[in-house]
Amino acid sequence: MMESVGMYGLCGCAAKSKMKCDSRWEIPASETAPTSAYSSPARSLGDTGITPLSPSHIVNDADPNVSEQQTFLVVVAIDFGTTSSGYAYSFTKEPECIHVMRRWEGGDPGVSNQKTPTTILLTPERKFHSFGYAARDFYHDLDPSEAKQWLYLERFKMRLHTTGDLTMDTDLTAANGKKVKALEIFAYALQYFKEQALKELSDQAGSEFENSDVRWVITVPAIWKQPAKQFMRQAAYQAGLASPENSEQLIIALEPEAASIYCRKLRLHQMIELSSKAAVNGYSSSDTVGAGFAQAKEHIRRNRQSRTFLVENVIGEIWSELEEGDKYVVVDSGGGTVDLTVHQIRLPEGHLKELYKATGGPYGSLGVDYEFEKLLCKIFGEDFIEQFKIKRPAAWVDLMIAFESRKRAAAPDRTNPLNITLPFSFIDYYKKFRGHSVEHALRKSNVDFVKWSSQGMLRMSPDAMNALFKPTIDSIIEHLRDLFQKPEVSTVKFLFLVGGFAEAPLLQQAVQAAFGDKCRIIIPQDVGLTILKGAVLFGLDPAVIKVRRSPLTYGVGVLNRYVEGKHPPEKLLVKDGTRWCTDVFDKFISADQSVALGELVKRSYTPAKPSQLVIVINIYSSEHDDVSFITDPGVKKCGTLRLDLTGTSGMAVPARREIQTLMQFGDTEIKATAVDIATSKSVKVGIDFLNY
Repeated sequence: MMESVGMYGLCGCAAKSKMKCDSRWEIPASETAPTSAYSSPARSLGDTGITPLSPSHIVNDADPNVSEQQTFLVVVAIDFGTTSSGYAYSFTKEPECIHVMRRWEGGDPGVSNQKTPTTILLTPERKFHSFGYAARDFYHDLDPSEAKQWLYLERFKMRLHTTGDLTMDTDLTAANGKKVKALEIFAYALQYFKEQALKELSDQAGSEFENSDVRWVITVPAIWKQPAKQFMRQAAYQAGLASPENSEQLIIALEPEAASIYCRKLRLHQMIELSSKAAVNGYSSSDTVGAGFAQAKEHIRRNRQSRTFLVENVIGEIWSELEEGDKYVVVDSGGGTVDLTVHQIRLPEGHLKELYKATGGPYGSLGVDYEFEKLLCKIFGEDFIEQFKIKRPAAWVDLMIAFESRKRAAAPDRTNPLNITLPFSFIDYYKKFRGHSVEHALRKSNVDFVKWSSQGMLRMSPDAMNALFKPTIDSIIEHLRDLFQKPEVSTVKFLFLVGGFAEAPLLQQAVQAAFGDKCRIIIPQDVGLTILKGAVLFGLDPAVIKVRRSPLTYGVGVLNRYVEGKHPPEKLLVKDGTRWCTDVFDKFISADQSVALGELVKRSYTPAKPSQLVIVINIYSSEHDDVSFITDPGVKKCGTLRLDLTGTSGMAVPARREIQTLMQFGDTEIKATAVDIATSKSVKVGIDFLNY
């Protein structure tokens, strides 16, 4: 039996199918398609693959199954942040009530503890010990010599954004310098949230809550590349939140989309409008909601400890000013990244359409921490700071906690200095390291705006603190300016500022000064929980976002009839007297193209050799739109459909066998299917960016 291959550089009967194959079929599998125009995967395989049937393009069918949702008792959303994380949930019978997780143990002075730090601690044997405040405090209390044996990790989420060649084997480095698998750490963290949420739900219900009752939603930055988004799904599978067989139980939500979904539900008393200079947070007696709802809202307002938010299931007053087709921007500024999304409202249901692909960059509040670290290096020397972090890791954590609290006190109109307490071990270790005092270092450093207080503190002038914010805020403003130049964005009515960093008055003022004349700038109350609450709403109704932009170009490799003068001579393949052009990229969808939720794009192909009984169709992606061949630079293989038609030889099969290939877009993930029309045999695959 001979196997057929599409134009992808991988033998259909290669190692994965564990079948023996003739050596002339074998070629090395590479993660990226060869960049040389002269290497042809198809030719090296020595056989033809699939060729388009004419007409081949059938687009925009809606998948009839897309609306069939599994029923769950509760939706739990996990906002897995760079600096802090949390979860919230809503029972599907009471979708207007969103419960935010219980208060965490621990917490910091001067810092709201609605979420817990994204920190994790493993024992010296590399077993999970604790997460969040508990991990940080336990690590802090360890004896320094003992602490070196434990694996403490923080801010590890950024690794998924910054790693260009992310795989299932990517490593993270703990505070003690030891390496650990990233997948393991993310799975431990998600397992922790799973256990916390199920315990809380069981306590509330008074009986054991099963994981199968829960639909999970995990938030990721929209600007993450596809491998990072898939990595989170794999970590969730490993943590037991869902399984590949029941993938619908887990939704990967995009952070600014989640925020956008929540913002569209807001009423004016739930927002702060920057241009009005004052918080509009009173509960108006003229609210048009029912009396029962008003009473419940009043109860929640009075009960300061309540972790429940009521979402008013009507279009809020904000939409009374919006007309069909109006646009708004969501700026999601978190710890690691800033994500920008442009949405258009569709009335009367309030469905959302993504107008411009998500943009942003690593301009989160961590940038302010890095500037502070640079300042310390300037005063005390880079060599000392590096050594201090290694030798006294717990004290370094202490110092950054002290800085975090003062960072939140920074404001444009502040006049009095900000004091940052230096841990005793910092002062002590510096004296041993340099042979002179911290005070001496400050005098010698020529940093005028940071003084030494006799009470053991660094005294920073307000200008000095503001200067630490400037590079990060400048990057955000510059990125927004570029965005507002785009024709799709030039007429936005509102700019919603959300995410933890949106609480910073300095960022608020900068955004208002730069864009206040272009649109109304609005910050939801409890701005740090906007994404979490929106993610719950998204889990309750995933169909709310009707149109998205495709981040990549997708297609399959095929053979086309060779056209002299049009096709490169090195792509010519003559088989059984027919002249073929190999390695042609047959495009399904282009980068930045609008796709509706559940949109199916179909193509019909036929085996170039009618007797083929195994059809292998490999799927490719590229960030570029102008792709001609699968050997073009930057084209990557991301899926394989292997349709085995053995055992169908007795059936009546037409001379030109039709293999229909379908790709479903519009969701945060993409699925592909191949169907043999004559026999109805089919095979499905999820697009995979980590294993090719």
